[in-house]
Amino acid sequence: MIGRVLHYFPSLNQLQKNRLLHLKELFEWWNQRINLVSRKDMENFDDHHLLHSLAMAAFISFPDKSSVVDAGTGGGLPGIPLAILFPEVKFHLVDSISKKMTAVAEICTALGLTNVSHECNRIEKVKEKFDYVVSRAVAPLPDIVRWTKGKINHQKHLHPEPGIFYLKGGDIADELISLPLNHRVYHLKEKISGSYFETKLLVHLYK
Repeated sequence: MIGRVLHYFPSLNQLQKNRLLHLKELFEWWNQRINLVSRKDMENFDDHHLLHSLAMAAFISFPDKSSVVDAGTGGGLPGIPLAILFPEVKFHLVDSISKKMTAVAEICTALGLTNVSHECNRIEKVKEKFDYVVSRAVAPLPDIVRWTKGKINHQKHLHPEPGIFYLKGGDIADELISLPLNHRVYHLKEKISGSYFETKLLVHLYK
């Protein structure tokens, strides 16, 4: 159980390990009632969802007391695993599908996550600003940039630079050309082994 996660994140404390194990159990329970992820993909949950969500932490670390919004969180990915990994960071999970947000709320309560809030809404309509946006391939990059315009505290002096961290796969060259932002692209295969991660990317968009 979650052995690959522990291999790449060996410094997790016992509470974090227990929460990640419990998260998998909760996902299995909810996924039988609500389609949070493809049901036939649950057997690959550790790699395709849990480790993929945490993969950005193999490249960057969110500063303590910073704020992160998960745009289009679905069933709470990548926000919930990241909130477990970064307990001193505030996470706000947003999705417009109410039944998924019901599951997210129940999962966060069951895990005892005090650094997570949630909102059933479209990300464009969220009123707060955040230091970082995270998301997992919910739309083309130009769309996520447009939807989150005005939601990021770009004036803050943080490392990494405030902006968007987007988990995506495949060829994104055409999407990047049209964006009025700086970018860094990290190849997940450089830090995480396995065929699933061969074409997976982490894109950092910032001013």
